[in-house]
Amino acid sequence: MAALAGLDLGTKTIGVAVSDRLLTVATPLETIKRRKFTQDAESLLAILAAREIAGVVLGLPLNMDGSEGPRAQSTRAFARNIARLWDGPIVFWDERLSTVAAERALLEADTTRKRRAEVIDHVAAGYILQGALDRIRHVRT
Repeated sequence: MAALAGLDLGTKTIGVAVSDRLLTVATPLETIKRRKFTQDAESLLAILAAREIAGVVLGLPLNMDGSEGPRAQSTRAFARNIARLWDGPIVFWDERLSTVAAERALLEADTTRKRRAEVIDHVAAGYILQGALDRIRHVRT
């Protein structure tokens, strides 16, 4: 068994979460500040290598009606570009409302506004990855 990574791709940041090797729990890891693609890819690939990540679950920002807009197209382009640099599988996961769920959890934990801004993206990545892990576990049983 090998771990998976979950990504919440934004225009300014990339939230990163990782799973355990048994694929049961997602843990928010860090937020990468976006610069140029090559720098973003370098940071991301370093995490994937250091954590021995076997696959990536990339949040796909669908519109509420399920259609794909410019952000979803941008996410697909990012995935194509990363796939040229990394051999592991990249799958998409509907990320609708993941940031809302992460924000709600942080508010319930009485997190300060400043701290929420620092961690929201990798907490959202954790929600994305946990959703995929739960689905994998459901399919296995």
